[in-house]
Amino acid sequence: MDRLFDWGRFLDNIPKIAPYLSITLSIVVFGTLFGVILGIGIVLINMKKLPVLYPISKVYVSFMRGTPMLVQLMIVYYGIPAWIDPIFGTNINREWSAVTFAYITFILNQGAFLSAIFYGAITAVPYGQTEAGLSVGLTGFQTFRRIVVPQMIRTALPPFGSDLVGLFQNSSLVFLVGVTDIMGRAKTIGSATKHVLEAYVFVVIVYISISLLIRLSFYWLNKKLSYGRGGVAGEF
Repeated sequence: MDRLFDWGRFLDNIPKIAPYLSITLSIVVFGTLFGVILGIGIVLINMKKLPVLYPISKVYVSFMRGTPMLVQLMIVYYGIPAWIDPIFGTNINREWSAVTFAYITFILNQGAFLSAIFYGAITAVPYGQTEAGLSVGLTGFQTFRRIVVPQMIRTALPPFGSDLVGLFQNSSLVFLVGVTDIMGRAKTIGSATKHVLEAYVFVVIVYISISLLIRLSFYWLNKKLSYGRGGVAGEF
């Protein structure tokens, strides 16, 4: 009778699963980079209170922040084809890879969450500092870049780091729509060999290790930026 956990099987699974970490990380990177751009756009809409776009952005942010990532993933995976296919007479599920739907979901999710982080960080800077910058002859853009942005970054950094950790951990859901990331690869190995524990233990180690690395990196960066300003500005 095979043992429940075998170190030989565990070591054999490492080279089979590790290459798929690149897919997991690509989802996180795309979601973060384009989420930042989308989040900044939403912040500008909220600050300017643009007609039509402002109420739409409020509903969008509320929905994305109030629903589970799995629900969002399913809505994007099944909703986009249901909406586009009848209009263009095509089959998006065949033309797009599953990872494309994961990219879209994570970008939309991060756009909402990061917009809230950025908006909160900007409004946390006292307006008197903006007035002071304008009073010494700085333009509005110079005041924003030299006075508001540095303080905004220090304020936004801790929640941004926590959000990034959550994003990385939520990436484990993408295998449910057919993306073969490290979790999806572990599942297929378990199904083929009937030994699931070794594969999942390795995946757990990967998630814990990278999550800790992200937390420590942001802690170090936050401490670096906060040096001489009363210590670390926030905790993760």
